[in-house]
Formats: sequence, C-alpha cells, structure tokens
Amino acid sequence: MRDFQHALWPLLRPLLHFYRRISHGTTTGVRAMVIDGAGRIFLVKHSYVAGWHLPGGGVDLGETAVAAMARELFEEGNIKLAGEPKLHGIFFNNRESRRDHVVLFIVRDFVQERQPEPNYEIIAHGFFAIDALPEDTSRATRARIAEVFGGAAVSELW
Repeated sequence: MRDFQHALWPLLRPLLHFYRRISHGTTTGVRAMVIDGAGRIFLVKHSYVAGWHLPGGGVDLGETAVAAMARELFEEGNIKLAGEPKLHGIFFNNRESRRDHVVLFIVRDFVQERQPEPNYEIIAHGFFAIDALPEDTSRATRARIAEVFGGAAVSELW
C-alpha cells in the first residue's frame, strides 16, 4: 500500500491544489522558519516541486493558522512546538494564484525527538546554516531568510 501511495501522490497533489483553488474563495497557507540553537534553518524538499522550502502547507477549513503550522511541522519534520511562534508576516503569493496568501511564523522553541522518515511528500529534510543553504533553495525561502537574518525589508509578496 505504501508503494502505491508513494507512486500516486505526485499525480494527486496537483489535482488537490486545483480543487482547493476552485472550491475556496481565497486560500491561505502557512510556513514556518524553524531556527535551532545553532542558528540553522529547517528546510524540506517535496516530491512534487523542485527545490528546498520552509515547511508548511494549507490551512484547512475551521483550522487556525497556528494550528495548521503546528500540524504541518509535525507532519513534515516531526517537530513539536514547545513555545509560542512569532508571526513574521503575511505575504501575497501571486505565483500560486491571485487569491493565495502565506502566513510565516518564526519558531525557535521546539522539540524534534527523532528525525522524520522521508515519505511520499517529503523526500529530504535538514537543518542548514544560512551561509550554506542548498543551491536549489527556493527564491521565496531565500527572501524570507534575508528578511529575518540580513535585515532586508519585509516584502508583501511571497
């Protein structure tokens, strides 16, 4: 069953995104910049999109942004919040659609009791120093890191 899910997920994911876009007036996503004690950033690599990204995903109906972010962190990184995340900003993601917004939280107080296992959605993960990010780290991820660590002006665009 797991092999079937692994093979099918890259095909189903775009259909779920399409359904979400047509069934919701606006869409809201969450991302988390998880920063460990050494100042490294947790990034994930998805099976269905190129590059390394901050962990996150969509906010489900009836779910708060913080609850969605906590759920996504656990699903993608086996990371549990141990304190309150800090809101960094709300960004318009016009690359996804003209109705999509991303809420970004900074997480410094967390527990990761064990490394997550790669699966059908997340094929790789890791903590990276900001001066040693993977070459294919996404543009939006690099922009948010520059805002948090480099003093860059916070953009309204994801």
